[in-house]
Amino acid sequence: MAGKIREEDVVSVRERSRIDEIVRETVTLKAAGGGSYKGLCPFHDERTPSFHVTPSKGLYHCFSCGEGGDVITFVRKIDALTFTEAVEKLAGKYGIILRYEEGGGSSAGQQSQRARLIEAHKVAGAFYRAQLLTPDAQHARTFLTQRGFDQASWDHFGVGYSPAGWDGLRNELRSKGFSEEEMIAAGLAVAGQRGAYDRFRDRVMWPIRDSSGDTIGFGARKLSEADQGPKYLNTPETPIYRKSQVLYGIDLARRDMAKQQQAVVVEGYTDVMACHLAGITTAVATCGTAFGPDHVKMLRRILMDDDTKHAEVVFTFDGDAAGRKAALKAFGEDQKFVASTFVAIEPGGLDPCDLRLKQGDEAVKALVAAKIPLFEFVMRSTVEEFDLNTAEGRVASMRAVAPILAGIKDTALRPQYIRMVAGWLGMDDATIRNEMNSAGKKSAPTQTRPQAVASSQAAHVEREALKCVLQTPHLVGSWFESLEPSVFLVPAASAVYSSCVQAGNPLEFDSAQTWITKVLEQAPDEETRSHIRAMAVEPLPNDDPDERYVQAVLARILEMDAARRVAQIKAALSRAEDGTDDADKARLLGDLLSLESYRRDMRNFAVGDS
Repeated sequence: MAGKIREEDVVSVRERSRIDEIVRETVTLKAAGGGSYKGLCPFHDERTPSFHVTPSKGLYHCFSCGEGGDVITFVRKIDALTFTEAVEKLAGKYGIILRYEEGGGSSAGQQSQRARLIEAHKVAGAFYRAQLLTPDAQHARTFLTQRGFDQASWDHFGVGYSPAGWDGLRNELRSKGFSEEEMIAAGLAVAGQRGAYDRFRDRVMWPIRDSSGDTIGFGARKLSEADQGPKYLNTPETPIYRKSQVLYGIDLARRDMAKQQQAVVVEGYTDVMACHLAGITTAVATCGTAFGPDHVKMLRRILMDDDTKHAEVVFTFDGDAAGRKAALKAFGEDQKFVASTFVAIEPGGLDPCDLRLKQGDEAVKALVAAKIPLFEFVMRSTVEEFDLNTAEGRVASMRAVAPILAGIKDTALRPQYIRMVAGWLGMDDATIRNEMNSAGKKSAPTQTRPQAVASSQAAHVEREALKCVLQTPHLVGSWFESLEPSVFLVPAASAVYSSCVQAGNPLEFDSAQTWITKVLEQAPDEETRSHIRAMAVEPLPNDDPDERYVQAVLARILEMDAARRVAQIKAALSRAEDGTDDADKARLLGDLLSLESYRRDMRNFAVGDS
């Protein structure tokens, strides 16, 4: 097993890894002010962005589900890795050499399984690409060129060829120090009676990459009818490859998806290539599985698919019965999008690859441009299942399509679709609307009234003060020492303040990131750590707070604390009986006058009158 990574190397990885850069591989981020960014949380479904990343603090936090941490935590959770695997992945990305406590430098034997499997795929990809240029791969090159793909496109997409023999890749991997167990675990080889042999043989190979660009699997298309295997053979489920969580081409399409607010979902590897070469650089495809909920989550994070955006997802399917069935399956996931969803089906039944080959790039662009709303396609398909020449057929069709109408997210669109359906069925709008309303009532879930969330001025000020303490320790100065436990009434704020006190003097830390890390270490539980991370990444009102602003916030919380103590003393004086010792009264009055003066000073400083 791998030895423990040296702590100083872990610190180096944490400090040198750009958390915003790493998060952007999964989530589209927009500026949120104060040097922070926000996007849709990758750890739960949401319609409004509540996931914040603050590069200067090296932290992320979701204000909705509470998930948060540093760059290592993010990689661990998003890729389901161990701590060591996450550190190794980041180290590899940023060129950081890791040292292990057991032995000297990092070695192949000490690398995590994930790192080894990624490296094995890297070797395999290079091997397949080289094989595509050999004489034995002439039929593979012919297959590609006949579909309109030249060598430049092979290189762009990393296309290769797996030789017909049984041990070509196995021998290559073995020469690079990989064991047969690792080859099998990677899905690159199959266990046989005489040892491992190549899984992919005599096939065109497409590397399947994750959003960061790491190859995690392959898609393989057979070239000979003598091959008894399936037409397309994909990598099996492995520790690094989950077909329900992968989209082919996502590494190439991700940035343009976010920029253009569009995703085009096609059916195959050659369709993705054809779309990209035709200028539709937002195209991706599923890998041997139907479009499902994990794919929805992936696209929503990239498109930043929320209530404020006008993103679109376009499904392109073959015009045959199978394509129609696929479109209906996609409709089942539609409600999970906020984005508008469309279907683009070529009337002649051509897929994007064949369409480009026969009619050129502009035809592919025209196909996507001619998209129709997915709702319209599904409703038309539903209506066409019935005999509209009979009254019974029209009524049955109306009842079948009514739940679909009721499910349209945008209520402003419903009247348009009601009129459309009424025209198809030869009925009046009112009849369709009544049936839709009836269907909506039957399917509507029971709504529970949300519980009111208590808030107060004190809670707001306490939070703002602690945000300043955590985010701008160099500006807090001696004001931090003026704070006392009695200042914080909200339990969460009190716990965060206590962690700050135990961490030491904020002025003694060289950066906000190291200060926050120390405060997190002092937190007594995960709930407190969650509050600390939230306050550390939540933007301050001023994008670039100065010393005056920070100290004014602290003055405000001290003023509020003084006001509470003034009220307590006044209450004590009002309760004092005639027999109360004069010395006690005098002491209370003296405290009152002193606190009143202190409160005025704090108020004046807070509003800028000092």
